Amino acid sequence: MPSPYPKPPTGISILIVGAGFAGLTTAIECHRHGHSVTIYESFPTLKSLGDIISFGANGGRIFARWSDGAIAAKLRSLSIDLTGYGFRIHKYDTGEVVYHQPTPAQNPEAPVFNGHRGELHQVVFEYARDELGIEIHLGRRVEGYFEEGEKAGIVLGDGERVTADIVIGADGVRSKARQLVLGFEDKPKSSGYAVWRAWFPNTDMIADPRTSEFCSNGDTFNGWIGPDVHFLFSTIKNGSDCCWVLTHRDEHDIDESWSFPGKLEDVYKVLEGWDPICKAIVEKTPSLVDWKLVYRDPLPTWVSKHARILLVGDSAHPFLPTSAQGATQAMEDGVTIAVCLRRAGKEGVQAAVRTYQEIRYDRVRAVQKTGETTRDRWHKTDWEKVAKDPKSVAFPREDWIHQHDAEKHAEDVFDEIFKRFTRPEKDKNEPLLPKEKPVAVA
Repeated sequence: MPSPYPKPPTGISILIVGAGFAGLTTAIECHRHGHSVTIYESFPTLKSLGDIISFGANGGRIFARWSDGAIAAKLRSLSIDLTGYGFRIHKYDTGEVVYHQPTPAQNPEAPVFNGHRGELHQVVFEYARDELGIEIHLGRRVEGYFEEGEKAGIVLGDGERVTADIVIGADGVRSKARQLVLGFEDKPKSSGYAVWRAWFPNTDMIADPRTSEFCSNGDTFNGWIGPDVHFLFSTIKNGSDCCWVLTHRDEHDIDESWSFPGKLEDVYKVLEGWDPICKAIVEKTPSLVDWKLVYRDPLPTWVSKHARILLVGDSAHPFLPTSAQGATQAMEDGVTIAVCLRRAGKEGVQAAVRTYQEIRYDRVRAVQKTGETTRDRWHKTDWEKVAKDPKSVAFPREDWIHQHDAEKHAEDVFDEIFKRFTRPEKDKNEPLLPKEKPVAVA
């Protein structure tokens, strides 16, 4: 297993915008590989927001390399444990369990984590800031990006300009960095779906005989699938916390915000004719969020014209929740750029950035597609087929996704891909890298 400790300093300076999982992982991995990293985040304080988030084994493999496994151990204590319960998939109207999908045994070198977004995020944030000493500036909003000469930089809300060898935009689906990379504003679109989401303590659930079973026997995971709708319900931390998400059709236009307070009466309408247990769960919910699922066409590039600004995570490639891979793919981004920069060295930063995109681009697009195929598998279920083959409604756990080792892969393919961006073209006596001119965006 690769060492969790930093490799020799490379002299490469990096600014990362955003302290979510994408930004933090990228910072941690860049630190491990010997680069100098600073994070800027607009939020003034760390808040325990959100509900459930998933990290596949390909993400767990990355966590397991941090602090000799200590970070993975902390995440495990906060995560759901389904090794005894599995995933029970129900038919939406009768409530019958049509397939009981077993949970694979945990692999300590590539564990799987599902837990509260805020709680898991705090573990990673404190590891980066307190244990590794990574410089994190909270409450500093980035208003612009620029690249000129051998540097790239950001413009902060108070007008301060900060420069480094490269800037990494990990600023999410509303990314400002994306505007510079693309040269235009990429407006989000409705995916045609939205998700109601909720997280709450088990107090009312355990008091109701209809629902107490979900909280009295450790962690559980159940899903009900119906026509163009699916409802997932989990209990976590030995049944003490409850979480549900309900994905449904929604044609509202996406504007400046796509997260709103949800209304229980709207949920009840969607669940009419469903297994009564679903409503019995939902009615215990003190509050919920109505989250519009954003869709973006695949970006033509994640790298700016002069290859000193790049995108990672949702800034580059938003995922549907049914992929259960959005955060994990962001982690793979961070690992890959860290490896590429170390292997290229300070003189090869721009070629390293282009190599990063070449390594990641096709894999990310393929994994993104699984969000659509899994959703459609459930929303367009052929129940006659399920009767003959219950596994046809299982949640996919494909080896090509989960057994991937992003760090090893980047190390293995780096040399061959890096050559494409550094050797002279065959028919021209000039390098592939363009001559730089200043580029800026407000």
